[in-house]
Amino acid sequence: MKKITVKELTDNFIEVIGKEWMLVTAGTKDSFNTMTASWGGVGFLWNKPVVFVFVRPERYTHKFTEQNDSFTLSFLGEENKAIHKICGSKSGREVDKVKETGLKPVISERGNILFEQSRLSLECRKLYTTELKKENFLDEAIPKQWYDATHGDYHTVYVAEITDVWVK
Repeated sequence: MKKITVKELTDNFIEVIGKEWMLVTAGTKDSFNTMTASWGGVGFLWNKPVVFVFVRPERYTHKFTEQNDSFTLSFLGEENKAIHKICGSKSGREVDKVKETGLKPVISERGNILFEQSRLSLECRKLYTTELKKENFLDEAIPKQWYDATHGDYHTVYVAEITDVWVK
């Protein structure tokens, strides 16, 4: 993997996140979890390049994201949808996602988990977190569609600075 600067990024993240999806990974080399996500974004906030991602509290990755100062976003390319399907439908509480998917973890200089299969990886340092709340939605259709009894708890939102960018 080769390190590049944030300014060298050329991806259209609306397309990438919405169609390609990403893995959100948090933890240490000894204990981590990863999950598929298709909600989030990349931008500029507080004079920093940032990402924002959403993780439901019931997801196993939530625990790792809460316990650590950093997480990574890994973009595997659309050709790896099978990996995303496993990481998005099975819990790390019950299965070893690395073993089941063939993902090959790589430990970054900062101690974060990247994957050899990633075409693009973003290392991110948490800056801000908050819980979505029903009363703050201005469009009432959104909580009805995404947060009724069948969908689970409201997401935790993480805003994080992009500290390093890795490409294949």
